[in-house]
Amino acid sequence: MFALPSRNPDSPKDASVCAHVTFSSATSAIALCFTIPATASAAEGEFTYRYYAANGEVQVGTLIDPPSGECIEIPEIADWDVDAFRPRNYTDSRAAVFKDGDCAGEDYFSLRPNGGRGSDRLLLRSVIFS
Repeated sequence: MFALPSRNPDSPKDASVCAHVTFSSATSAIALCFTIPATASAAEGEFTYRYYAANGEVQVGTLIDPPSGECIEIPEIADWDVDAFRPRNYTDSRAAVFKDGDCAGEDYFSLRPNGGRGSDRLLLRSVIFS
């Protein structure tokens, strides 16, 4: 029959093993935190704009927690030959609005985070968040 050796918590050797196991566990947990792949960042909050619907009525569009660093075409007007207007940036990131699609062209306007706004005359077809 096989017998396990008895442990003595007062023994320096057992205390050393306990400390080593505790340290190893803590180190492994910290290392795991740094190895988990980061998720794509997003601007937190809402970005709103106005556009004309097919029936001619003004509608409000909203992007909620939009991704950062990628161009977003305004979805409601992407297939139409009209522009959105009156953007409101209630996200925590700077928003660059473009008059052209694909965030292209030299015509763009930067809206500050947390309340940046443009007038009815500011036309846009795409936006990118920093």
